[in-house]
Amino acid sequence: MRVGTGTHLLIATRNAGKLRELEQLLAGLPFVLTNLADFPHIEQVKEIGKTFVENAVLKAAGYATQARTLTLADDSGLEIDALGGAPGVFSARYLGESASYAARINSLLGELITIDAARRNASFVSAIAIADTDGNVLDVSVGTCEGRIAFGARGSRGFGYDPIFVPDGYDLTFAELDTEVKNEISHRARALRGAREYLESLTSALHAD
Repeated sequence: MRVGTGTHLLIATRNAGKLRELEQLLAGLPFVLTNLADFPHIEQVKEIGKTFVENAVLKAAGYATQARTLTLADDSGLEIDALGGAPGVFSARYLGESASYAARINSLLGELITIDAARRNASFVSAIAIADTDGNVLDVSVGTCEGRIAFGARGSRGFGYDPIFVPDGYDLTFAELDTEVKNEISHRARALRGAREYLESLTSALHAD
């Protein structure tokens, strides 16, 4: 597949925080970025996969065939060792889809209340899939950021579980770190590096001709 300047790229999310982060990480590429809000009649793709990769692939292919445009989809979440990897692929649906992240965070902190600092290891995982207009998956990239769960929510930046995740090598949560720093070390930034390289290869192939 070859693309040129002005090609549309659908970022398949309605999550404002994730959208903002992905747009920042994709800045400079020769694509016209759109999101699911630009397709009000598009049907939601169910996340029935057992892994982040499976869900990212389902969303990329499902939304691409409906929108008939090149599509990038991310599935990501928080895995906490002491909770057997939970909430994992259910991170966005933990306590139900209508629950707020404040409620989810409070619940997780409650489950970890007896867990000491040495056993609060966790990781953020992101899988990003890119599909063409026919739903063919062109590229899959995975990124992981290791860290630990704080004893309380801290910070006002970011979104989701950012206020309780402290990445390795730092004392601040994702919600306390400068955006520029987070966009260098986060799971989504690491997954996006592979996806961005693939998207750049699509445009470079065209220019090579």
